[in-house]
Amino acid sequence: KFPASLSPLTPTAILSPLFPTGSSLAQTVTQPQWEVPGQEAETVTLDCTYTTSESDYYLFWYKQLPNGEMIFIIRQEAYKQQNATNNRYSVNFQKAAKSFGLRISASQLEDAGVYFCAYSAPQ
Repeated sequence: KFPASLSPLTPTAILSPLFPTGSSLAQTVTQPQWEVPGQEAETVTLDCTYTTSESDYYLFWYKQLPNGEMIFIIRQEAYKQQNATNNRYSVNFQKAAKSFGLRISASQLEDAGVYFCAYSAPQ
């Protein structure tokens, strides 16, 4: 499930947690770039920064298909020091800097699309 408030029209989106919690917590997630030029077989990096006062949370990357469907790519738990990986996808998670970059190695034509990073507080 993905928040309806997320919009690709602005580089900053205010997100409610992806999973319901007992509070009306909102966080800011900022993506400075929406389109990254590159050649096939290169490594592509997408940047994402966020703000939160929480110490325990999850970060996600999703890809939006042309029909609007959101496809889950990868998740990072804030308490884990090791960066998450999923096939050709990996993250550069820097908790102190509140930075959550996505790396796509050996990029392919089907990687073209709109990518979103998202934040969630635990249930």
